Amino acid sequence: MPQINKTRTRDTAPGHGNDLTRLRIALTTFFALDGFVFAGWVVRIPAIKEQTGASPSTLGLALLGVSAGAVITMMFTGRLCGRYGSHPVTVACAVLLSLSVTLPPLTHSAATLGAVLLLFGAAYGSINVAFNSAAVDLVAALGRPVMPTFHAAFSLGGMIGAGLGGLVAGSLSPTLHLLGLGIIGLLVTALTAPTLLRLEPPRPPEHATAGPERPTTAGPERSTAGPEHPTTAGPDDPATAKAAPHRVTPRARRLVVVFGLIALCTAYGEGALADWGALHLRQDLGSSAGVAAAGYSCFALAMTVGRLTGTTLLERLGRTRTVVLGGGVAAAGMLLGALAPALWAALLGYSVAGLGLANLFPVAVERAGALAGPSGVATASTLGYGGMLLGPPAIGFMADWFSLPAALTSVAVLAGVAAAIGFATRRATAG
Repeated sequence: MPQINKTRTRDTAPGHGNDLTRLRIALTTFFALDGFVFAGWVVRIPAIKEQTGASPSTLGLALLGVSAGAVITMMFTGRLCGRYGSHPVTVACAVLLSLSVTLPPLTHSAATLGAVLLLFGAAYGSINVAFNSAAVDLVAALGRPVMPTFHAAFSLGGMIGAGLGGLVAGSLSPTLHLLGLGIIGLLVTALTAPTLLRLEPPRPPEHATAGPERPTTAGPERSTAGPEHPTTAGPDDPATAKAAPHRVTPRARRLVVVFGLIALCTAYGEGALADWGALHLRQDLGSSAGVAAAGYSCFALAMTVGRLTGTTLLERLGRTRTVVLGGGVAAAGMLLGALAPALWAALLGYSVAGLGLANLFPVAVERAGALAGPSGVATASTLGYGGMLLGPPAIGFMADWFSLPAALTSVAVLAGVAAAIGFATRRATAG
């Protein structure tokens, strides 16, 4: 079969150009919804901390529920995607996410808060595996490294959610605020789900058309065309597509773990700023509730900008340079954000950290999914959210032992570790 130029891949998928566009819009909407709902929750953490009377360490243990619920369900969600398809699983998880976000304001103790956050975390982790698996399929069909654009939608949703939370923090109770988020989530899901349920996950138009810089159209990622769409027409033998998930090489598994470690280091930073960033600004720098919420909004805006330019960055620098540069920038920014004595400097540090972290997690998940399909996404995501599992209690205990600013410097340390891993494995990943 003649090689298809990568700049025309979107138009040469026979009869599916419009479907790919509609699918991209639908997936982008779900990524944005996830960020919007999650940010709406995190900006109300200070109010819910006061409501429950939790200390920093007990709050950290309660917040552990989000990451624990995510990690527990991620591998299971990967198997569900392989069996039933990533599209219906995404829709089901969006419904659960919208319902569960309304529960935290109803709690009045750290133990109860941790229990409801376990459910919220399960929904959050599951939808991340599901729509990232669907996005990996679409990236492979498009033939360009557009994964950062989906995560940009997540960040944009987070920025809007945080900004809205800052506006209503002083006038609307957490109960009414998060109930409103749940209703919005259900409405958006009802409007977007038909497109996702009607369209089959796409398959790349050819088996292998490029070297390391185009991993989304080559080799092992064909495993994403498994049981969820075995009858899709195309040049590939369905039997081969079904068997592909069972032929992941040991080297591919090791690389999936490497990408998972990068995801772990970066998700630790994202989770730390989500859970503790606003509290640092309010508690240590004396900001108002609205300005504290704006801190996460600055971080989310920077990540949005970084991810919107991520495709261009990846095409020009490659994945290795993007990871190394991003990790270094994030480390410098977080040191400033954690240790600066002035509010404006801390906000600047949050923004710089957001730019640095922007493309690390998307690159890690996309590469893992390209190597091993939904199971690769689930493995990398599980390791990634293991960082979020470690982050809340670790920072809480370090804040009790030392101070919250000192605890937040651990984000800079792990960002540097992500850069070091990316550099050390540059020959193995060849990207």
